[in-house]
Amino acid sequence: MAKTYSQYVCQQCGRRSAAQMGRCPGCGEWNSLVEEIIEKKTSAASHATHSAGLRSTPRRLSEISNEVEERIPVPIEEFARVLGGGIVPGSVVLIGGDPGIGKSTLLLQTTLAMAERGPVLYISGEESERQIKMRAMRVLSPAAAPSPAGAKDGAGESDGVPENLYLVTETNLDVILEHIQEIKPDLIVVDSVQTTYLPQLESSAGSVSQVRETASRLRELAKTSGLTVFLIGHVTKDGTIAGPRVLEHIVDAVLYLEGDRFQTYRLLRTVKNRYGATSEVGVFEMRERGLVEIRNPSEAFLAERMINAPGSAIAVTMEGTRPLLVEIQGLTSPTSFGNPRRTPNGIDFNRLLLTTAVLTRRVGIRLAEQDIFVNVIGGLKINEPAADLAVATAIASSVKDAPVRADTVLIGEVGLSGELRMVGQMPARLREAEKLGFKNAIVPRRLRKGEPWPKGIQVIEVRSLREALKAALIET
Repeated sequence: MAKTYSQYVCQQCGRRSAAQMGRCPGCGEWNSLVEEIIEKKTSAASHATHSAGLRSTPRRLSEISNEVEERIPVPIEEFARVLGGGIVPGSVVLIGGDPGIGKSTLLLQTTLAMAERGPVLYISGEESERQIKMRAMRVLSPAAAPSPAGAKDGAGESDGVPENLYLVTETNLDVILEHIQEIKPDLIVVDSVQTTYLPQLESSAGSVSQVRETASRLRELAKTSGLTVFLIGHVTKDGTIAGPRVLEHIVDAVLYLEGDRFQTYRLLRTVKNRYGATSEVGVFEMRERGLVEIRNPSEAFLAERMINAPGSAIAVTMEGTRPLLVEIQGLTSPTSFGNPRRTPNGIDFNRLLLTTAVLTRRVGIRLAEQDIFVNVIGGLKINEPAADLAVATAIASSVKDAPVRADTVLIGEVGLSGELRMVGQMPARLREAEKLGFKNAIVPRRLRKGEPWPKGIQVIEVRSLREALKAALIET
């Protein structure tokens, strides 16, 4: 006979506790412990289960084929870039993002394109089939209008929807697995994993036990059948995947769709990928017909730039293997309070404090009575120190009311002594700047020989932040 007992599980980090507590000792989240009923099998039943599931056979490493498995091409190039070049058969991919950011739209566009190659099953636990059909028609045709009252929906080629795309509204995982066995799709989408549940578990849908067991079952199905599984996951207010972090260890790739809901650009970023590089990013623009990929994101980020405007500098940041040119704006204003404000948007707050201190002590620019605002245009978040020089130049440009040279990019890390330090992948950054028509680049002085600079752009090597500001600003 199976015995049941209750325990309290944190819905954020998965920590288990025998008693209820107001704050989780693991992650520090308040009111996240939820009671769950756990079924414990007897030792005899547990031993029988493990014996019955012992189906693996050890093999010599020399006997295993070393052929690289061919990836399934994805028609959306920006999505394929983030995945590492395409979809690996039998992989499980988790996509997270804020509500309304475009996760369902992106995967619906992907399934519409992939259905041309074979059967695809889209499983929704949040929307009806009618709602998904309306979104599909909007994606396929921006001029598509709802059918007149009383008219029957078209199907197949009459409305452009692929015949191999199947929709089902279901949250019971057992029923979902039956649908998969019946249709035998090449790819499935589960929207979302927090709404799917196993009836054998006593806990509610979205709990730690349900999410973990659901993902484990789908992973086992993917590895044994070669089926590709895409999971959509909700995120918490902190921007992490809701539920246990162990979910990120179960899947093969974790992607985040980021962006400001009040702006049109969306960034699809990979934070884990067993089959490709991490930190890759794909750039999309949200339009009426869905997400449209941006082939040249640097040009898009600089499209609305004002030439010779004080407080504007161009930085070259690396997102994975892709260099991106972004505009960094700085604004200083005399403070009305005792403590001046430091407000960054898109850069780290501590990096802004460091840059401000260096400008004050090493360059002699008085900022103690100035409110400082720094913004990265396009909703991009820059975490690498290569943008330090551009941030410092934008602030200095605003204080002195002197514009930065319009055809100049700034690349470099700022040290505490006011020196500039070299950053990685400098030739790739300079080639991207040259491609977009920039004539000059201010970079740290190179002390060791390396790959030669591109010939189409003049590289100005400086040793300190003071020298860089002198070369970049147009002072009257």
